[in-house]
Amino acid sequence: MKQHFTSALSQGFGRFASKEHGTKFQNFINTTYVRMMGLDMSEFKSPQSYASLNELFTRHFVTMRSFSKEPHALISPCDSLITEWGMIEDTRALQIKGMSYDVNAFLGEYISDSSRAAIRDGSFVNFYLSPRDYHRYHIPLDMQVVKAVHIPGKLYPVNIPTLKNKADLFIENERVVLECLSTQGKRFFLVLVGALNVGQMEVAFEPKIQTNTTLTPSVYEYENLRLAKGDDFGCFKMGSTIVMICEKEMCEWNIQTGQSVRFGQTIAKVI
Repeated sequence: MKQHFTSALSQGFGRFASKEHGTKFQNFINTTYVRMMGLDMSEFKSPQSYASLNELFTRHFVTMRSFSKEPHALISPCDSLITEWGMIEDTRALQIKGMSYDVNAFLGEYISDSSRAAIRDGSFVNFYLSPRDYHRYHIPLDMQVVKAVHIPGKLYPVNIPTLKNKADLFIENERVVLECLSTQGKRFFLVLVGALNVGQMEVAFEPKIQTNTTLTPSVYEYENLRLAKGDDFGCFKMGSTIVMICEKEMCEWNIQTGQSVRFGQTIAKVI
């Protein structure tokens, strides 16, 4: 598979964003980006504190946000817009209203048939992180990671106009599939979907995953990798999408399509 032009464009932007341009010019870049995108920096250091645009994109909280420690409370993994959510119909989920895709193709060939069967007729949520959002992502519930799969692909934009017009966008784009188990033993997936100008998707517990650098899939399996709700497990270097796919009757959701959510907000009850 040849490198797609969207990947080359994103690599170029990534090089610019990661470069430290000197204090005066970098301050101009950072403050201009904050102003143009309307970033709320009240929970973060000042724009002038970041040595590159990527450092600003991947900023950490000055003080960690609070969230429910109640075991059955599932929290939003990120600051985002819920572009779509609902029930999987057999193996079909919605990319956006009127545009469905096959969940099995999305998860890829390295997920077992039994794991695919577990999420048939389950539920899904699409979290879209715009360029103005906080770009780090967190663990939504106490869980075990059993497998991580990096699937190279294209890097089409994942904004709403493109979601409405590009069939199978989620399947074509690069992604990192995390197969997980809740403490109740229910199976679910967290899928990081790449997008145009996303130079990298970081996965803190698996540094071998280097996105937008290879055309070869990679698979990592774990025996006892447990992560706690709220843990920071990486970031998008620019905005993108997280898709959460859950086993049938795992969650009682309290969300709506078109709703803006914040990391730490309780959005479901784990049954």
